This record gives sequence, C-alpha cells and structure tokens, in this order.
Amino acid sequence: MDLQDKVVLVTGGARGLGAAFARGIVAEGGRVVIGDLLDDDGAAVAQELGAAARYVHLDVTDEDSWAAAVAATLDTFGRIDGLVNNAGISATGQPTADESTETFRRIIEINLVAVHTGLRTVVPAMRTAGGGSIVNISSAAGLMGMALTSGYGAAKWGVRGLTKLAAVELGRDRIRVNSVHPGMVLTPMTAPTGIVADEGGFPNNPFRRVGRPEELVGAVLYLLSDAASYTTGAELAVDGGWTAGPSVEYIMGA
Repeated sequence: MDLQDKVVLVTGGARGLGAAFARGIVAEGGRVVIGDLLDDDGAAVAQELGAAARYVHLDVTDEDSWAAAVAATLDTFGRIDGLVNNAGISATGQPTADESTETFRRIIEINLVAVHTGLRTVVPAMRTAGGGSIVNISSAAGLMGMALTSGYGAAKWGVRGLTKLAAVELGRDRIRVNSVHPGMVLTPMTAPTGIVADEGGFPNNPFRRVGRPEELVGAVLYLLSDAASYTTGAELAVDGGWTAGPSVEYIMGA
C-alpha cells in the first residue's frame, strides 16, 4: 500500500505488533513516530528505520504525554495523517467473578480510555491537514464472548463501539476510523501464555496456528492508505478465521 509521505503515530510501537506496523509504514514510503514506554526498544526501532522514524516516550494513560507526542510529531514531520492505537495490556486469564475491580479498571484505562484520549488528541491536527485515518487495534475478543478475558474483552468491545461512533462523527472531517481485530498472534505480550508458531499449534482456528506480527501489517497499511478512502467504521478480523468458527479438527476432537 502506498503511504508515500504520510505521517503516522503508532502507540506501543517499540516491539511486537507496533514495531511491525512501524516497519511496514516506512517500507511503503511513510514516516512514523513510535510512541512507547520502552525507551531502549523504541529508540532502537527508530534508529533501525532511519530518518523516516522518530521515537517519543508516550504514556497512553496520560493526556499531557499524548499532547507532547502529537506536538513532537508535528515538530518533526509537520503533519499527522494517521494514528494506530495499538498500545495495550493482555488479559489476566481470571474468571470475571474473580478479577478485582482495581485490575478491571486498569485494563480498561490502558486498553480503552487511552484509545479515546489518543483519538481526541490527534483530531485537531488531522482536521488541519484536511483528513486522516485512525486505526484502532481491538481483538478477536472484541467480536465474541471470550472466556477469561473480563476487563480485556470488555475494553476491546468498547474499542469496537468507540470506533463506529467516531467514524460517524468524524466523517464530515474526512477522518476515517476503523478497527482491526487480531486473533492470537505471537508477540512479547502473548509469549508468556506458551503459544508457539508451529503449524497445528493452535487448533482452535481454521488455519490451526497463531499469527505472526507481519501478517497483521497489510490490513493496517490498507486502512491507513488512500486505497481505503471510502472505508470507515469497519471492523477487520485478521485472526486465521477464529471468529468465523473453530477448525473442523477442533470440532471433531472436542
């Protein structure tokens, strides 16, 4: 997808999905600002990508940090055409009845409230630029009831809904807002669950394997690009067919 000269802010861009998105943006001619709390990792990715990239320290739960990140983007590249709201934390694996209110609130704060804060912070600059594209990274857990995700699932459903509301409200500003819903993907966040990338290692979905970060990149680049100029309020599942239904082998073995 051609992103020539487009400027995109990617949150959680220091590793995993975010780093893959940042690399993809630059590979397609765009420029990227990588926002994260992991300063060493984020700076390393920016250095790898050269003059088309910059790293900024970003705490997505802090409004002042968001304002500083957007200001740094404008100071460095003069505009902001895209935002990828990717930063987040994983589910606890606890049943809803066991997850504490404190934990639930923390997950909601990082995985949902921060998406709203980011969206709200970039809109003025996008209006000035004449439009833009916001891609919110939700989850397969935002498309179905996924046990043992509690706050995480609730937040990802919230991201899905917020995306549609914002798409309706911002359409007249030529700001497109869409959500991407990854299935299980092998990243530093999911690695502690013990998943592996081997064929047959995740029998739940029709592909019978987990995804790799680079397999999410095309969907995000499409939504950031002008090829998606008539696409807003959409939800795109990139999950190996997980939300379509379990694999035949999984059903037969269940």
